[in-house]
Amino acid sequence: MAMQLQIPDAVLNVIRLPEKRMKDELLVELAVALYADNALSMGKAAELARCSRMAFSDILGRRDVPRHYGEDELMQDLRYARRK
Repeated sequence: MAMQLQIPDAVLNVIRLPEKRMKDELLVELAVALYADNALSMGKAAELARCSRMAFSDILGRRDVPRHYGEDELMQDLRYARRK
């Protein structure tokens, strides 16, 4: 299922972003907000932002958004580390 968001023209016209970057930047903003609200996992938020988990983690760091790091994330990191 895909969803489209309607943003009023009056709002779009005052967003201070180049039109070429607007969609990507708004997706990042939404992903950060949903992650910070604990509504999305790191992986799903990165997917929404259309970037890697590492790039999304960097975005969170630049914005001082605390990471949610629980047992699931630890297990995922351990599985990754053991593959190397």
